[in-house]
Amino acid sequence: MAFDKYQGILKRLHKVTRNRHRVVLTALGVTSCVIAVRLTGLLQGWELATYDYMIRLRPPEPRDDRIVIVTIDDADLRRIGKYPIPDAQLAKLLQMLRTAGSAAIGLDVYRDLPIEPGHQALLQAYQQNPNLIGIHYIADQDNPEVPAPLTLKRLNQVGFNNLVHDQDEKVRRGLLYWNQEDQRPARQSFALVLALKYLQMQGIKPETAADQSGNLQLGSAIFRRYTAHDGAYILSDDGGYQILLNPRGAANSFRQVSVAEVLAGKVSPEVFRDRIVLVGYTAVSVNDFVFTSYSSQLIGAPRPIAGVEFHANLISQIIGAAKDGRTLINSWTDPLEWLWIFAWAAVGAGISWQLRSPRLSAVGIAIAGTGLVLIACGSLLIGWWIPVVPPLITMTASAIVIIAHIARVQEELRRSKEFLNTIINTIPDPIFVKDRNYQWVVLNQAFSRLLGYPLAELIEQSDYDVFPEAEADVFRQQDDMVFRTEQECHNEEAFTDRNGFTHHIETKRSLHKDAAGNRFLVGIIRDITERKRMEDELKRTTAELVRSNAELQRSATQLSHVANHDSLTGLPNRKLFHERLEQAIAWAQEKEQLLALLFLDLDGFKQINDTKGHDIGDLLLTAVARRLTGCLRGSDTVARLGGDEFTVILPGIPSSQDAARVATKLLTTLARPFELDGHLISITSSVGISLYPHQAPDLEVLLKEADSAMYRAKQSGKGRYEFSLIPMEAG
Repeated sequence: MAFDKYQGILKRLHKVTRNRHRVVLTALGVTSCVIAVRLTGLLQGWELATYDYMIRLRPPEPRDDRIVIVTIDDADLRRIGKYPIPDAQLAKLLQMLRTAGSAAIGLDVYRDLPIEPGHQALLQAYQQNPNLIGIHYIADQDNPEVPAPLTLKRLNQVGFNNLVHDQDEKVRRGLLYWNQEDQRPARQSFALVLALKYLQMQGIKPETAADQSGNLQLGSAIFRRYTAHDGAYILSDDGGYQILLNPRGAANSFRQVSVAEVLAGKVSPEVFRDRIVLVGYTAVSVNDFVFTSYSSQLIGAPRPIAGVEFHANLISQIIGAAKDGRTLINSWTDPLEWLWIFAWAAVGAGISWQLRSPRLSAVGIAIAGTGLVLIACGSLLIGWWIPVVPPLITMTASAIVIIAHIARVQEELRRSKEFLNTIINTIPDPIFVKDRNYQWVVLNQAFSRLLGYPLAELIEQSDYDVFPEAEADVFRQQDDMVFRTEQECHNEEAFTDRNGFTHHIETKRSLHKDAAGNRFLVGIIRDITERKRMEDELKRTTAELVRSNAELQRSATQLSHVANHDSLTGLPNRKLFHERLEQAIAWAQEKEQLLALLFLDLDGFKQINDTKGHDIGDLLLTAVARRLTGCLRGSDTVARLGGDEFTVILPGIPSSQDAARVATKLLTTLARPFELDGHLISITSSVGISLYPHQAPDLEVLLKEADSAMYRAKQSGKGRYEFSLIPMEAG
């Protein structure tokens, strides 16, 4: 009795160990596959989206009253009557902020060129304000450099405002230092310079962390430098000194006052005293906006924040971490993340193995998945970004694999029972039974009909007695595998019947024992010849449809481009220009905005064509098109109407002076010599300008007035612009 008891315990222990072995192997296999997929970056988008969602789920933080934003919105620009805001207005604003006792002033406005009137007053304001910090943009692969004001640069009162964008154009990382080894001291970001000025007043200075990592330390906060595989990122750009952002995100995170209110004296100086004051554009027309983790919405388009608000968030993060111990975002090392993913794969496999029901397993996985999300959200609250998407995938996939395995075992049991029942009765499917010598010992009529031989000729024969040698070799290999492994197997094979017709078959082989212990191989055959033929035909048809569809799409794209663009310059042609102009007028009418139409004609183009040849003329037209496109906004439209006539649509301009400024820029750009095929070509242009709705109520009048103004420019000496003679009040 004792022996039987111990034997029973050993059997149960063996079963449990075997079950755990399958769970662990399944979890390891699924984890390896998911990690491999993750390392390709295919899951990065999902992980970042999940991270954004968890960021937005966090409870709102109180407003940071250490930072005040002076906004310049569209209403302010209309009151001032000019964009960019003139130097005199900026000088007055900076003087008021200095007098109010601001701890630091951040001017998030490019000022590399004077904007009269008041430039001298602005220079004086620069020199009188040691707490003022300006911006400059460091040239990168996408954009040229925008230098800082020379005075502030000499005073070392500038910081760069470059941002690091992810593939989905969101900004989830902040730059503290620019990575340039030969630059000493290291160039600091706009936000870092302002934060350090404020912290130095609090007795906190930047130090190198004592843990030998070389990271920046402010107070007790260590700003761990971002690396290419932190969080959900895979081989991302980790140049410079970057940190993961922990934005406040809410719309009321910082106090905001308009520049018009400040200049009018409607804001008490106490609002700015001992605070960091940021001055920047929030006007929609300026388009200085940034997408962050808080931008996405469940319904509707993403909602960006102004660039000055982004800098306020980064400053708040630096100051909050240094002074208040506010959480910084950290992430695990890769091995720890892999262990975390494997643990959830084991959870999924274990749940399915214990419940052994697809429906109950689905409920269990849903509960476990909710727990995973709650753990990740809770970890984010204390500053740890842990993976969510890979664990969810591994947990679900492991559960599916285990459920599929259990279903397969149950299905095999059901098939065995059906086979034992049907072996006694007449079976419609071809069935054969072989002994250990690979000879047929039992066959049914369906098998005989399939091969085309009488049963008497097949009994006690082998595959080599009926089929060609190559086919018999394949059958022998499949049979031998079943005898050796004692495992059921399914195979797709082909054989030639007595009439020479080749069949495609699907064969299920399994091993059974009789009461005496003799082993027999039982095979069930299904003829899939017709299915194979249909599959091959469907594949060919699908491939042909794919090719035809691709050709149709290419043709449609080419036809649309040819119909709407100039073949020489690639610019919109007259037809597309009219469509764009109608759309721009409709938009301007709806938004009550000003629209300018510029009509350009090259001076002396015919002479160049006659003296240099039409090839040079064509090269010149192409170069002119490139220059025009390069010095305009993305929302503007440049079109070629024919010959040397070009048009420019300027939607949403603040005033006629802005149209004149653009015309001057175009004239200056085109006046620079062109080097074409060894020839140095100089040419000027005459520009006519008409405004909607001030000078023209509709498209036809707008075109006519711009054309007339262009001809007056030519008659007045060329190389200049002229406005329509219709008075502005007429619109």
